[in-house]
Amino acid sequence: MQGGLEHLARGKMRRALLRLAGTPFTAALTGLIITALVQSSTAVSVLTIGFVHARVLTLPQAIGIILGANVGTCLTVQLMSLDIGCAALPAAVAGSILWLAGRGTRVSSAGRALTGFGLIFLGLEALPLAFDPWAHEPWFVDLLSGLRGHYLGAAAAGAVVTGILHSSATSTGLIIALAREELLGLPTAVAFILGNNVGTCFTAILASLGSSPAGKKVALAHLLINLAGAAAVLPFTVQFAGLITATSPELPGQVAMAHTIFNAASSLAFLPFVHPFAAFLDRLVPCQS
Repeated sequence: MQGGLEHLARGKMRRALLRLAGTPFTAALTGLIITALVQSSTAVSVLTIGFVHARVLTLPQAIGIILGANVGTCLTVQLMSLDIGCAALPAAVAGSILWLAGRGTRVSSAGRALTGFGLIFLGLEALPLAFDPWAHEPWFVDLLSGLRGHYLGAAAAGAVVTGILHSSATSTGLIIALAREELLGLPTAVAFILGNNVGTCFTAILASLGSSPAGKKVALAHLLINLAGAAAVLPFTVQFAGLITATSPELPGQVAMAHTIFNAASSLAFLPFVHPFAAFLDRLVPCQS
């Protein structure tokens, strides 16, 4: 799905990032909209690192884009929390026809995205069947039980899984599937989500290794923003989960709302301090290295 959407928006995504990222606020809004359209905060982050490396974006603009991208990526998770499995197979079939019939055109890219959309929900429908045997395995039950109340361990596990998958939306989808099968409680799921947001920085860090100091600052900014947000909320996981219960009557919806509210709140908290934060990064990572 990401591949099709990125291909559809590739040229416009680059132009929008360059033209609309004037102030940190407009940069954040641009990052939010583009990430919501292409459904890949990782792609937007890596592209931003490249632009800062090429000196066509400033560090405050890049930080704004990262803050917006953190919120834009929540759309996929919200979709995953919906019970629309009945539309999954028709969407995948219709998308496959368009993908094959379009042959390199925009119709083909749209079909590719629609195919991916359908496969996401087919996968979510299949996950409970896959987890059902595990639910009766003592080692798996003991593993999940051991994480209840050990929120730091759950957050660390979430960071590792997301780092391996290179997608916080994918790992959060797994958490939603576990919650749907009542294998995870909301507080533990919230801790996993906090870790997911840290693990999603791994790809940007890898992309910055061959970049200039300016590019490294963007990757470090992404890591520090997500790490600070997770560290601030983790001690209050139970209280945060208690607030989230009012947002949806069902556990999958609550998990998705926890992901959205955390990302939105942490981005809004950082947005007024973009310029001081950029100055701090300038001191932390000198221009000459």
